[in-house]
Amino acid sequence: MYPEHAPRVPAQRAVEVHQPTPLPPAVAVPAPIVPRQPGTVPTVASIVLPDGRVVTGYAINPMQPEPVAPKPPVSRAAVNVALGGVGFLAVCGGLLLLTTFIAALAAFVHQLVILAAVIFGGWIAVQVFSTSGHKSGTTVHIRKAVIKRNHFHG
Repeated sequence: MYPEHAPRVPAQRAVEVHQPTPLPPAVAVPAPIVPRQPGTVPTVASIVLPDGRVVTGYAINPMQPEPVAPKPPVSRAAVNVALGGVGFLAVCGGLLLLTTFIAALAAFVHQLVILAAVIFGGWIAVQVFSTSGHKSGTTVHIRKAVIKRNHFHG
């Protein structure tokens, strides 16, 4: 593309340095807040550069939060009603748990009584219907005499 032996001369350009004109510093004195109608056009700041160009823009002001309206104090009567409702619910829940506990305890005692009757009745039935004697040896009643293992007791 390029001839290899052609001498190259670096291109010389004229370099101009432009220094922008700075905006004046913002004043730190707080201005009084004046209510404005919404939709007003803010002021526009312009800067003229040395080559004659004009740069225009809006000045940016920091956003100020809207003042917070103080909350009205809570009525003492409303607090008392709310606490009374919470207390009433707690008492109702406690009574419900108490009656449930009493019913469960009564059912438990009822089951214990039935269990004791079954165990005691079974023990009595075993004692009555058992074929073995009370003591060692067999007791046979013949008329009025009692004979225990080859011994006569009269």
